[in-house]
Amino acid sequence: MAQDEFKDDVIPAPRVTAALNDGTAVLDADTTLWAGPGTATAERWLRGALGAALGLPLPPAASPDAPNRVLLRVDDALEPEEYRLLATGAGVEIAGGDAAGVFWGAQTLRQLLGPDAFRRAPVRPGAAHRVPPRAIGDAPRFRWRGLLLDVARHFLPKDGVLRYLDLMAAHKLNVLHLHLTDDQGWRIEIRRYPELTRTGSWRSRSKLGHRLSSRWEEKPHGGHYTQDDLREIVAYAAERHISVVPEIDLPGHSQAAIAAYPELGNTDVVDTAALTVWDDWGINPNVLAPTEDVLRFYEGVLEEVLDVFPADAGEFAPFVHIGGDECPKDQWRASATAQARVRELGVAGEDGLQAWFIGHFDAWLAERGRRLIGWDEILEGGLAKGAAVSSWRGYAGGVAAARAGHDVVMCPEQQVYLDHRQALGEDEPVPIGFVRTLEDVYRFEPVPAGLDAEAAAHVLGPQANLWSEVLDSQERVDYQAFPRLAAFAEVAWSALPAPGERDFTGFEQRMTAHYRRLDALGVGYRPPAGPHPWQRRPGILGRPLDGPPPQR
Repeated sequence: MAQDEFKDDVIPAPRVTAALNDGTAVLDADTTLWAGPGTATAERWLRGALGAALGLPLPPAASPDAPNRVLLRVDDALEPEEYRLLATGAGVEIAGGDAAGVFWGAQTLRQLLGPDAFRRAPVRPGAAHRVPPRAIGDAPRFRWRGLLLDVARHFLPKDGVLRYLDLMAAHKLNVLHLHLTDDQGWRIEIRRYPELTRTGSWRSRSKLGHRLSSRWEEKPHGGHYTQDDLREIVAYAAERHISVVPEIDLPGHSQAAIAAYPELGNTDVVDTAALTVWDDWGINPNVLAPTEDVLRFYEGVLEEVLDVFPADAGEFAPFVHIGGDECPKDQWRASATAQARVRELGVAGEDGLQAWFIGHFDAWLAERGRRLIGWDEILEGGLAKGAAVSSWRGYAGGVAAARAGHDVVMCPEQQVYLDHRQALGEDEPVPIGFVRTLEDVYRFEPVPAGLDAEAAAHVLGPQANLWSEVLDSQERVDYQAFPRLAAFAEVAWSALPAPGERDFTGFEQRMTAHYRRLDALGVGYRPPAGPHPWQRRPGILGRPLDGPPPQR
């Protein structure tokens, strides 16, 4: 099999693809499925998704040598997540280094079958479906291939989250970072503290558009997931070899929690009892008080979080994100309680207080077999032992953390904040942030130049972030995510042809087929020529290109 001897319209691009002359595999009513040990997730998915889309029952094969069969097996000679796909006149064989590898191979098979394979029911009942004779060898470049969904600013109901897990699986993404709490809403049921959702999960109104806008949507907004909802999400993700990493933000981005339990705030400088869930965007001054009572409260929260998000539900399931970003220190400077704590702990001022917060939960999580991850502000005041870093303010934080021996997820806002505008022009709906085109995202390089091999090994992988201040519906999320998430998926999965080289022209050509797949899936992506009339949001203010720096 010669590399690049033949190219298909597969996204993300496989490492090696070759055309064969061994006959064409045909999937029809007589096709059977043989699933070897360790391939149950791919077997269930093939029958439940691919079988339903094409109207194929895929009954069990009598043997792995049966004619007209799809064969799934684990091959210990392959690496984790690596797979090989062979389509010939005898049928289709998918071998993976582990269950995940077999599953990713099944996703490639779906693409080879055409856009009908992405529907929920057959549009051509009884049709035979041809798989071109191919040999494909493939493996991911990065272990962590992530997507952040911000369900705190605008709530995305459970079915929307499950839908995005399917979209992630179709693009071989394997980490869902679920941003569950913020100033504007608390989205996870904590049974010990019922006011977190009773009070903290809804706000009376929302800023319409960017925070500089003078318009408001004068209706309540909210919602939350029960613990069983989240267990369902975790289980659904695990079936697709996706780890769910929950985020509970502290010590900043906490006004929703303080509105529910005023004693969590800096009561000696603010009338916290008067606070409500925030209805605006930006950086909020109301932060948690640096007290032992607050630590105990959040330990209680995290005990329930760990129960809902078990450590064995995926490779990155041991991680818990605690935010740690955008924590203004003004209230701590003015608080006698906070200043007494600075002296008691002997830390270096307010930055030292934040490091104390992070360090406490780093140790607390480690004692329970978990790992803390936080935004790159956790570097300030000293990086907590064992913590990993989400590098969002450019590359610098990630570079510093990697060189210090800490694992890093690269998600710089300048490259992979998908809530940012996709083009110039007045037709873009609520245009905020930097212009980041499909090509810009495609040319993102997660490993910065200048990192030596030892430091570069600490880059777990990249993550695309979808912050939802101006994404107030599933349709808006789709528009901002796609097609750029497909480009990001190729960055995260596919090996570079050569350092710094990616073939965007070839990717655009393959996207022609991929748009038809997204159509079949019902994804409301941004068309290459610009938004449809119904995707525009005239009159809702974005942020000018020369405006202030973006804030979450």
